[in-house]
This record gives sequence, C-alpha cells and structure tokens, in this order.
Amino acid sequence: MKAGANAAARKRTGQPLLPEVTISEDSEVRFLHLGTEWIQGSMLLDAPFDIELDYVQRMVAWLLFVAPESVGKRRAMQLGLGSAALTKFHFKKLRMDTTAVEINPQVLAVCRTWFKLPDDGPRLRVLLADAGQEIRNPAHTGRIDALQVDLYDHEAAAPVLDSPDFYVDCRSVLSDDGVMTVNLFGRDTSYERSLQSICAAFGEDAVWAFKPTREGNTIVLAQRTASRPTRMALLARAEVVQERWGLPAVKWLKIFKPVS
Repeated sequence: MKAGANAAARKRTGQPLLPEVTISEDSEVRFLHLGTEWIQGSMLLDAPFDIELDYVQRMVAWLLFVAPESVGKRRAMQLGLGSAALTKFHFKKLRMDTTAVEINPQVLAVCRTWFKLPDDGPRLRVLLADAGQEIRNPAHTGRIDALQVDLYDHEAAAPVLDSPDFYVDCRSVLSDDGVMTVNLFGRDTSYERSLQSICAAFGEDAVWAFKPTREGNTIVLAQRTASRPTRMALLARAEVVQERWGLPAVKWLKIFKPVS
C-alpha cells in the first residue's frame, strides 16, 4: 500500500524531494516504510497505543528520572513522527501535552489514516516543519520535559541532524530536569561521532546509553541537569514504570548505564 505526492511534481514546483511513504503488515503488526524495506515504525494492530519495537520503548527511559506522579503535568516533544508510536504513547498513555515535528506531510497523513494518530487538540499538535529550524523556536525554550530525537532519512544510514550545535539547541528546549533520548545506530561508524557531539552539548556526566538492540539501534539519554541516582533508586522507579505503563523498565537496568 502506498500514499504520497508525485516526486516529479514536487521537483517541478521546487519543493524538497521527500521519500514516498509505504506501509506493510503481517497478522499482528503494521509497518511504516519510507520508500525502502527499512522499517521506520510499527503498530500492534490489537494495541495501537502501545509501543511495539524494543528501541522505541527505550526512548521512554526518561521516566526513570522523574517522579511518576508528575508525568501527566509535563510536556513531551518528538523530532520525527515515524509511525507516531511515541507521540501516541505520550498523549494517550502518559496523558502529557505532546508536540511532534515532522517534515513530510505524507508521513502525517499516513499516521492519521493507518496508525491511529488522533487529530490535533488542546494537548496534541503535529507541526509540519524542519526539526532543525523548529527546535530553535523561542516558544519551546526551557519548556520540554521529554524530547525524543529520531531523525533518519529513507536510507536510514545516519541521523539527518547530528551536530554539536543541533544538540545544544536540543538542550536549550529542555526544562531543568528535562531529558533527551536519541536513536542512534550503535554498530555504525557514526555512533562515536554522534556520542561525542551529545557529550559536548550536555557534558559527559549527563549522558547515559543502552546497549544496542539486536538490530543495532542504540538509545542515548542526556539530562539537562546531570544526576546519578543510585541503583536502588532506579530499580524502585523502574518497578513503578513497569507496573503503571507496561514498559520493560526493570530489564532496562541491565543494559543501561552512564557513558563516563
């Protein structure tokens, strides 16, 4: 199944060439692709507001660093909509004020039609914009508690935005106890460069990382204000996260640690 504007028409009008969006599915899961076989997102057909992929679940590890009772009063932002798994989870499950930034209008249309993304409302908005520009909008400065960055093109080779300056901009939108999580390819040569850029923007003592998934996705977490909770404190928080929101947070602690 395919949805999207004609690439030749976009070229004639001078608009940026964006990949065509396609979807596929098996008996249990629907997948989103950007013109290739690479999976850019997924949805459980019987549980559309849960998170199906392990690495996407790990993007919510910021919950380990905040009081559970404060979650519904916080703000989340996703740079890159994908299949809207994170956007839906923060809006529907965590009951947060949620903003997503997506450059490709086809992705938004497909998410609304095929991936159960609700319409915009008082607590939910999807901005069709360039993430690198939108993150510098002063309206966001210091207001975001949970920022998820997953910006890959259709080739899924390396993050589209990945410079130290970009991560400085990401840090600037975070609240004092805000947290950024980023999807990187841990087995790719770009990983160390990306990690160095994040550490340069946030400070090494504020950066944590998961071990790579089987597919190679490595989630890196960076705090606006560095803290080092004890293992027992993290375990207590993980148990609450797992019980309340169904995420495998206790298992995370075996594969998640500071980078320095």
